[in-house]
Amino acid sequence: MRIILTYVFTLISMTTYAQAVKEMHPTLGVLVDKSVEGEIEFIRQRELCEKVWKKVSNQTEYEMLSPTDREIYHNCDESYESYWDILGIGCSWYCGGGIDTTSASSSLKTEKDISYSAENIHDLDYQTAWIEGVPGYGIGEYVIYHFPPNNPRITEIIIVNGYVKSKAAWNENSRVKKLKMFVDDKLLAILNLKDSRQEQHFKFEPLGYHDKDNWEQLRTKPWWTIKFEIMDVYEGELYDHTAITEIYFDGIDVH
Repeated sequence: MRIILTYVFTLISMTTYAQAVKEMHPTLGVLVDKSVEGEIEFIRQRELCEKVWKKVSNQTEYEMLSPTDREIYHNCDESYESYWDILGIGCSWYCGGGIDTTSASSSLKTEKDISYSAENIHDLDYQTAWIEGVPGYGIGEYVIYHFPPNNPRITEIIIVNGYVKSKAAWNENSRVKKLKMFVDDKLLAILNLKDSRQEQHFKFEPLGYHDKDNWEQLRTKPWWTIKFEIMDVYEGELYDHTAITEIYFDGIDVH
């Protein structure tokens, strides 16, 4: 009888726990379609723009431009300094937000001067990625974001799944299918990711400390963490290592 009761209580506990954890699905955003050829074209266009910009400092000089130069001028995009930038030059949540450190349970060793460390997952760069470093598909491996208490609150998490620096790299390496998400070691949600190079958006109630009026008191509070743990994967065509290019944030308390 004791064994039966123990089993029943365990089952009830597991059912209650499972109900408390949110299963979340993303809203898909921009397709990340990067390549070496695309970077070369970006650099070429930027050089053309810089030549035209040097010719123009006022309206009169603009009117003297050739039709070709005028077309170049109007097509110039000054929003991004680099082809690989995730965020443009304009102000964003990162004007006041950010973190101090990232850490991971493992990382693939640097090879040919290419790093796969935890820092890559939050460098706002499409060209780099965190790749776990254990044999197999990295189930149970994780990355942790460490936030100071005065960090602006987070209301959105954006994930760039896989290794998106090229279509080949994305296909060859494994991608995440499910992520466990912990806040201060408490399981908050299971994020179900698409096998897609599109950015994947998840919305949350504000995460972080809400009292921003008393700055001195806020600074005395403990740091807090978000941990993302690999739960399931989409298998790569060539490598079993699992990659995440970026997990970054949007939120409030900045403007």
